[in-house]
Amino acid sequence: MDADLGDFLRSRRALIQPEDVGLRAYGRRRVPGLRREEVAQLAGVSVDYYVRLEQGRGPSVSDAVLDSIARVLGLDETEHAYLRTVARPRPRASAPAASQRVRPGLRLVLDSLVAAPAFVLGRRMDVLAWNALGDALVGFSRMSAAERNMPRQVFLEPAARKLYPDWAAVAAETVAHLRLDAGLRPGDRKLAALVGELSLRSEDFRRLWADHRVKAKTCGVKRLDHPVAGELVLPYETLGAAGDPDQSLVVYTPEPGSETARRIALLADGTTARTG
Repeated sequence: MDADLGDFLRSRRALIQPEDVGLRAYGRRRVPGLRREEVAQLAGVSVDYYVRLEQGRGPSVSDAVLDSIARVLGLDETEHAYLRTVARPRPRASAPAASQRVRPGLRLVLDSLVAAPAFVLGRRMDVLAWNALGDALVGFSRMSAAERNMPRQVFLEPAARKLYPDWAAVAAETVAHLRLDAGLRPGDRKLAALVGELSLRSEDFRRLWADHRVKAKTCGVKRLDHPVAGELVLPYETLGAAGDPDQSLVVYTPEPGSETARRIALLADGTTARTG
């Protein structure tokens, strides 16, 4: 079991107070949240078993035990799935993962989305492909291959704090999604290098990574302050790429008739004029 399991469990139980789960608080607490023996009691396992689990030296843990712990810690569906993943990690691959390639059919889908900015995310939240509007929105074509990575763009690109008015929320969601990705790929050396680089170069990333929050970016709304188009309010959907679980298509979908839709249309016209 990876050390992430213990860190994740400790971070989650630190968020829950005894009275939240029907326990009386007693004695002085050196750390916030539930004690390990309290989690064990509520989950119906021995204290020794839970301690060994948190320390990463327990036996193979059953779904029933993990379900009980998830219930006690109030984990949502994504956190529950993450707990199962880090408690029973997949064997580390002996060979490096194949390079990430976007198949021609998915590129055709991207290019067909003429009224919606879109791009394809791969492992480590690398940006693998984009359409013209996606490029006009974020500027992927002006970045080097190494820079085409959402966490790097959010935390290391100075203009990102201007581009995203809700930067703090965007940063937290980005780290939570990257943490989810890390749980699926414990042996990914490039991911470990990315986390190391961001931890060294960004205090904000280091703090958020230490929170051990996990969240899937399946849908939501993102505000952008674009240097040309101005303020944009963009709902987005993240769609899994059939046949490749490591890739997803992110599509920004302006509300029809909204000011954002009008500005995106003007941005599209400008993009067509430059490329036509």
